[in-house]
This record gives sequence, structure tokens and C-alpha cells, in this order.
Amino acid sequence: MASEVKLPRLGQGMESGTVRKWLKSEGDTVEKGEPLFEVDTDKVTQEVESDFSGVLLKIALQEGEAPVGQTIAYIGEAGEEVAAPAAAPAADTPRAEAAPQAEPVSDTSKVSDTSSNGRVKASPLARRLARERGIDLASLQGTGPEGRIIAKDVEGVQARPAAAAAAVPSGEVEQVPLTSIRKTIARRLTAAWEAPVFQLTVTADMTRTNDLVTRARELNPDVRITVTDLLAKVCAQALMRHRDVNVQYADDVLLRFPTANVGIAVAAPQGLVVPVLRSVERLSLAEVAAARTDSVGRARESKLTQQDFEDGTFTISNLGMFGIEQFVAVINPPQAAILAVGATVDTPVARDGAVEIRPILTMTLTVDHRAVDGAEGADFLRTVKQFVEDPALAL
Repeated sequence: MASEVKLPRLGQGMESGTVRKWLKSEGDTVEKGEPLFEVDTDKVTQEVESDFSGVLLKIALQEGEAPVGQTIAYIGEAGEEVAAPAAAPAADTPRAEAAPQAEPVSDTSKVSDTSSNGRVKASPLARRLARERGIDLASLQGTGPEGRIIAKDVEGVQARPAAAAAAVPSGEVEQVPLTSIRKTIARRLTAAWEAPVFQLTVTADMTRTNDLVTRARELNPDVRITVTDLLAKVCAQALMRHRDVNVQYADDVLLRFPTANVGIAVAAPQGLVVPVLRSVERLSLAEVAAARTDSVGRARESKLTQQDFEDGTFTISNLGMFGIEQFVAVINPPQAAILAVGATVDTPVARDGAVEIRPILTMTLTVDHRAVDGAEGADFLRTVKQFVEDPALAL
């Protein structure tokens, strides 16, 4: 009897996912543990390995969203018949087509006679590609199930000239469907906004930190060490001294972690993501830089996995490279604190009765008051400031 391939739960809290691409075609031989398809979760695009060996007999969901546990394909012996459960959608009809009202409609797909409700049959990915490339979906011939337009149909068409795109009538509003990551950002930030938080701000003299980063780069030419790397190391060491800040808030309990897992906020193409660097207090500065480089690179290539986001205990958000001198970051639930880092600015400073120009950094700590009290947060930030001004103390 054919085995059912179900959409797996790839992380805590995952309720649904979007099948983005099949790495095997119907009739292909599949080995257990071999990558079978790609799925978009609320955080990442991830390859899913097959739980079975055999022949991919039928793909029940070519592309589109499905709840966790829904059967999306069948694997069995060559020539074996597949009978879909009566309660499931037809095997060649994606779930997204069974409920078209749930899929946002862009201005490129409003008029068509290819479906009973007057809309072009197209996968979500095909719609997005068509919108980005200025292609009219109604002009395409679909090669998917029941003539449905899929991504490869759009990819084979040349986009209209840029001048044509500029001819859109003024006042027309474009509907941009929310990606799964954008929905997650909205949900998590809304939850964060409901938390009772407070902010603490300090400035730090970056003279010694800048010198150390420069020397570290000379000693480690194979990896580019940045101020963010040093801040991650400094914060990790401070968290080990102030373990009451190294926590997650979970309703009726605080989870106090034995190690500092520092998240780095990354502006990736798919949206804001926060990959976690684990046990940073145990890493050298060069090792922190290598781990951060790897995570940021994979984030920008949409290759992070669910594990990259788990068990974070603290987050750093650095907007200094954009010239932002000071800002307030929103906490990353269930973590209890996040550090907002601005640009280093040459600033007049009074020292020993004279005025000097020193590189000054402004840092603002946002804290969930349910988990951390003001004095604890202030003491932690004081330690961070001491370590930034004299990083040898943290290394």
C-alpha cells in the first residue's frame, strides 16, 4: 500500500506551510532521507527529506499552502494505484484552488475565463513572479494540473519593458500579498508590543573596541570581524554575569538558560529574521565572526533552517551601518531583552578639564518588565558598557 507523504511540523507552533517546489517528479525513484520538496514555513524555506523509499506515485499538492498533517504526495511501488481519501481535496487539485478566496489577488490576475470564478488559475509563487516581472497571467498557457499556471510557465516568458511598467494609471493601488515571514513578523511584533517593557540607554567610548577590532582583523584575515561580533561576545559574557537577564518569559515560568544564545537581527530579502549564535560566551572573537558570517549569508539566501531560530536568549539589532545614531528595538518574544546599537559618532567629551573628540556609541536596552526588573537591567547594561570600553575584560 502506498505511503502518504504528509506536510511535517518543522518547528514548535507551526500550523501550516506552503509547498514551494518539488525536487522529484512523479515516477522518480526516491530514497529515504533524500530531499523531496521545499516548504515555506513562517520563518524559513526548508528542504524536507523523504520518510520513505520507493517511487513518487502522485503529487497531490504541486504548490500552495496546506495545514500540518495534510497528505501532499504518495510513495510506493512502481505501477501501484493511488486512491486519495474521500475527505481530502482531489489529488490533482491544490488546496489553494479549493479555497481561492484565501489567496490574495494581485492586479495581474483579476480577469480571466480559465476558472469558474473568473480568475486565472495560478500558484501563489507564479502570481508573485508575474507581478515582479510585469507579466499578464491571462496571456499565459498553464502546464500545471487542469491548466494551472505554475512558476516555470512565468519564468519562460520575457517581462514587459520597463517603460510599460511606468504606464500604470496613477492612483491604482497594487495589492502585495503578505509572505509567511511577513505574517510572522506582524504576529510576533504585535505580541511584543503587548509586553510591559522599559528602556535603558547608555553611551560608550569605542576607542579601545575599535582598536581591538582593527587588530583582530589583521590577525584573522580569512574572516571579517565586525563591531557586531565584538558586541555579541561582550553581551554573552555580561549575560553569564547577569543570568537573570539571560531568560525567556513563558507565561507562568521563567526559563533561565545556562549559556548565552545571541540572536543577530538581519534584514534579509524575505523580511527581518533573527538567526541565533549559540554559546557565544565559549567562542573566540574569530569564531563568533565566522558563525555570524555563515548565518547572515544563509539568511540572505533563504537557506536558514528552523533550528537556526530556536533557543535564543538575547538579541542585538545594529542599525549603525545606516547612520542611525539611536533607536529603540522591539523585544523578540519570548526573549526578555534586546540591545539596539546605533552608529559610532565622533563627539566632544570633557576629560580632565579638557575637551577631546572621542568615538561614542549609543546603546539602548529594551527589557520585558515581567521577566527582568529595572535594577537588574541597569546592572547588566552597566557591565556591557564596561566591557565595550575595555573589551579585554570580556575576552
